[in-house]
Amino acid sequence: MKIAIGIEYDGSRFHGWQSQPSGDTVQDQLERALARIAGEPVRLAAAGRTDTGVHALAQVAHFETAAVRPESAWVRGVNTLLEQAVAVQWAVPVVEDFHARYSAISRSYRYVLYNHPVRPALHHGRVGWFHLPLDVEAMRAALDILAGEHDFSAFRSSECQAKSPVRTIRSCSLEQRGSHLCFQFSANGFLHHMVRNIVGCLVYIGKGKHPPGWLAEVLASRDRRHAAPTFAPDGLYLSRVDYAAGWGLPEFVPGRTVFPEQEWA
Repeated sequence: MKIAIGIEYDGSRFHGWQSQPSGDTVQDQLERALARIAGEPVRLAAAGRTDTGVHALAQVAHFETAAVRPESAWVRGVNTLLEQAVAVQWAVPVVEDFHARYSAISRSYRYVLYNHPVRPALHHGRVGWFHLPLDVEAMRAALDILAGEHDFSAFRSSECQAKSPVRTIRSCSLEQRGSHLCFQFSANGFLHHMVRNIVGCLVYIGKGKHPPGWLAEVLASRDRRHAAPTFAPDGLYLSRVDYAAGWGLPEFVPGRTVFPEQEWA
């Protein structure tokens, strides 16, 4: 039997998604809990491998098991065995040819940036922070440059293992709520550190170091050395993974919160 699960986690507690010898990753935590419920080893495959410090509102993964359990056991039962920083939100049986990664149509990330002279305390680890005033309209103008299919080599980590640097950004936007800026990106896929490198460039533009058109020059260069430094992981969230309706997964619920007092569409 193959089971798909939806997962939410605070990445500041973990060394990323992907299993490591230390055992201190989201995948390791979940696999240990699932194995106890299944009574056998369990191996997960996820829609995306988030880095250390990166969060998820809607990660999707699947596993195979010979165990027959009610769906509630894969949610509430597993959650009783997990740390508070990670929780399974839903679980459904899926057909054998479903794959959390390869069946996905698109993925969406959001980056929440606290733009304020003084660093945050209560939201430490859950938002990025920049202390100088930022020109939101200049950053929005630069975002328009990224839409469509491009070679994103200039925003790619040297550790990226993707076979091709070409990706299609289907939508990108920037919303401001007081001192918080929320960048939204939806694409058919993302390269390693791609969103954090883009945000770093947008902050350069927002603080006046470069005009919006500079982002087009960086993109065209296909050279990581021309871009800004990688921005902190704290404010990055895997916010949505889309699949064809035929797979029978629960629909994404819009308006998931990053903070209780804020609703980001």
